[in-house]
Amino acid sequence: MKITVKEIANVVGGKIFGDETFEIENVSRIQESKTNDLSFLYLPTYAKHLLNTKASVILITPSIEKTRNDIIYIEVEKPDIALQQVIIKYFTFPIHLPGIDPSSSIHPSAKIGKNVSLGKNVVISMNCIIGDNSVIYHNTVVLENTSIGSNCLMYPNVTITHNNTIGNNVIIHSGTVVGSDGFGYFPNAKGEYTKVPQIGNVVIEDNVELGSNVSVDRAAMGSTLIKEGAKIDNLVQIAHNVEIGKHTSLSGQCGIAGSTKIGDNCVFGGQVGLAGHIEITNQVMIGAQSGVSKSIEKSGKYFGTPTKELRTAFKEEAHIRNLEKYSKQIKELEKKVAELENKWNKD
Repeated sequence: MKITVKEIANVVGGKIFGDETFEIENVSRIQESKTNDLSFLYLPTYAKHLLNTKASVILITPSIEKTRNDIIYIEVEKPDIALQQVIIKYFTFPIHLPGIDPSSSIHPSAKIGKNVSLGKNVVISMNCIIGDNSVIYHNTVVLENTSIGSNCLMYPNVTITHNNTIGNNVIIHSGTVVGSDGFGYFPNAKGEYTKVPQIGNVVIEDNVELGSNVSVDRAAMGSTLIKEGAKIDNLVQIAHNVEIGKHTSLSGQCGIAGSTKIGDNCVFGGQVGLAGHIEITNQVMIGAQSGVSKSIEKSGKYFGTPTKELRTAFKEEAHIRNLEKYSKQIKELEKKVAELENKWNKD
């Protein structure tokens, strides 16, 4: 595919420095670029690659100096976002399977929409609904009374259990389970565990994406809810009756314990763990490997275990790094105090 610099600038709203008729053929990272590639540069730490890159055209932020005259620049405020706009328009192609594979198993009561594609060994169980233009890849299983909206994409080996509701434009990657039993047990007098029936379901709203090997447990009663536009990374555990707010992002290996409610537009780093039955308000950012044991009622940035406001957490971390120095200083002070006490006692 050949795209002119002018076409790219029109898509991203950029200012051209160089030949607007030049045609690019591919997109790439700046350190891996080849001739006729489009790349991007927005972080000063990557400016060093400008010296040796082979990219012919670069989306660049105004704050970085354009040091090479043999490169065409398109200046934009956010080159990373601009590159994604180009990729979406020119380098993303629809994913389709050739209709419904004969090996698929579709219950007679299931309702299959228009232009649906089902791969090999897909199972669509009793009373299921699959919306128009959805693509379900090989070996995926959809159990009874589950509805899937339009324009959804299910990769191979996804399991969606019974009674769940999935909205439109939802993407679910391989190995993910939606609607597994919540972790509910109670001990008897002997300390033996009895399983608590999990009779609720999972509701996933529109434009949600679940990464690979995500576990979303069904509610004990009611619904585990993932709201519109939420993005869930690989290997995330979402327990029963959890609520994930709109446009919230959870990075890999996060774990959310039961009945916890997370607000809208939150961002959690990798391996963040939340205790059960707490609430996180809207617009909260939590740094990687933090442990949250109490509700967070104020929007802002947080970090640490137990979690604290970011500035406080960093101050404490600085003190911890200086503990050895503090220890030496205290010992020296104790020695001086002891010397003074001995001197006073002699006097």
